[in-house]
Amino acid sequence: MKAIRDEYADIGVEQYYLKNGDTYSNPHMLQIESLLKKNVSRIDCSHVLDFCAGSGEVTRMLDDLGFPDSEGSDPYTQKAYSIQCNKPCYNWSFDDVIKGKISGNFSAIICSFAMHLCDEKKLYPLVMNLFSCAKELIIITPHKRPVLEDLDGVVLNFEDFSFTPKGKKVRLKSYGLG
Repeated sequence: MKAIRDEYADIGVEQYYLKNGDTYSNPHMLQIESLLKKNVSRIDCSHVLDFCAGSGEVTRMLDDLGFPDSEGSDPYTQKAYSIQCNKPCYNWSFDDVIKGKISGNFSAIICSFAMHLCDEKKLYPLVMNLFSCAKELIIITPHKRPVLEDLDGVVLNFEDFSFTPKGKKVRLKSYGLG
């Protein structure tokens, strides 16, 4: 079985999710679970938007931790999210958010394993529009990217990490506006 990043390289992100979106499952669920459990007291989880939700790993974990009031959005995996979470799923993409199509008032927005895929030229308008709906933005990523603290007006509140079985870091970073 090919690594997801290899399939991204072969066929592109959009084609990967068109092909696999209905059955997608994040292979790093254990790291997501570990990071959320360790940091749940530091995040306002009262009404979270699980942005780029995949099959709802963050939503399901929040439910398990006693925070059932979350919503999801993913332009590619809506069906998988709805089946796994038994909730509807918005279809907001990066470009939709940049164009102002996102709405809502969330306690936090959690984006796992996706923000590093955003074109760097689009990162600032994406992040600013996400902040128009929430005071806190949580990024869970298998990369050092994105480095949102380099964006004008964005501050890093805290960060944590968990290791994969291969010894690679999965990072959780909490951001706010400063």
